[in-house]
Amino acid sequence: MALTPSNMLPLGTQAPDFKLLDVVDNKEKSLKTLSSSTATVIMFICNHCPFVKHIQKELVKLANDYLSKGIAFVAISSNDVENYPDDSPQKMKEVAAEFHYSFPYLYDETQNVAKAYQAACTPDFYVFDGNLKCIYRGQLDDSRPGNDIPVTGKDLRGVLDCVLSKKPIPQDQKPSIGCNIKWK
Repeated sequence: MALTPSNMLPLGTQAPDFKLLDVVDNKEKSLKTLSSSTATVIMFICNHCPFVKHIQKELVKLANDYLSKGIAFVAISSNDVENYPDDSPQKMKEVAAEFHYSFPYLYDETQNVAKAYQAACTPDFYVFDGNLKCIYRGQLDDSRPGNDIPVTGKDLRGVLDCVLSKKPIPQDQKPSIGCNIKWK
């Protein structure tokens, strides 16, 4: 597996709008309808990536911990499903059910949304404020497959706690590292 870091979208960037298929309920969803006036977490993930599999349970726990506090979560898969059939919409729906995703799992078939967000890897995380300006982009935490660091979500949790307590967001943000997005 190739290690690919985030591109680190410039802070303050306006979240690119999108309309994508939610594989769970088979309905098209837009950023406008999914975003929160508190904060919105956009996650580029996929089914087959060992980096995503490594954090999957914590991702669900983290979302469940913060959804009730008014923070929205959106997962997007942009991988080429022809060459990576485990990332197909049907398989996405199965994974969402298996792990009890409490957030939409959207399919970016054209890969235009991943390109608009400058997403580079899975997982890749972005946090946007209530005005949909980027306030964080980077890693969930320091854990990676095989490094024996527990998966806690501390980096992302720290940012969300700052949002909720109206404290400044740390500017020292580490890029996420994972598998590259599988471009067509």
